[in-house]
Amino acid sequence: MAERPTDRRYSEDHEWVTERSDGVVRIGITAYAAEQLGDIVFVSLPESGQEVTAGEACGELESTKSVSDIVCPVSGVVKELNQGVVDDPQSINTDPYEQGWLFEVETGGSDVLGDLLDADAYEQLIS
Repeated sequence: MAERPTDRRYSEDHEWVTERSDGVVRIGITAYAAEQLGDIVFVSLPESGQEVTAGEACGELESTKSVSDIVCPVSGVVKELNQGVVDDPQSINTDPYEQGWLFEVETGGSDVLGDLLDADAYEQLIS
């Protein structure tokens, strides 16, 4: 399993969030989630410009084992999608914290990461 980066925050639904720039965050799923899903074969992401709400499903990951919702960890407007994971869903399994990111959301700059877990708290959650 990939080492869990300490430069981002984590949701109890196994998504990670990292701040990119003023009010824009990048979202992906954790290595733990990717491992639990197994080989990811299809990705459905929200559309660019779509409003997303924290705690609500905004996409799906389909694996050889099951279909799982992507639960958005923050609210805002989708700004960019990672077309690379749509074209090659397996990159989520092989590199969930870098190449396997899913989408970016403009949050409006408020402290949206405050309710999310740090790496140590997330580690306790999954252990």
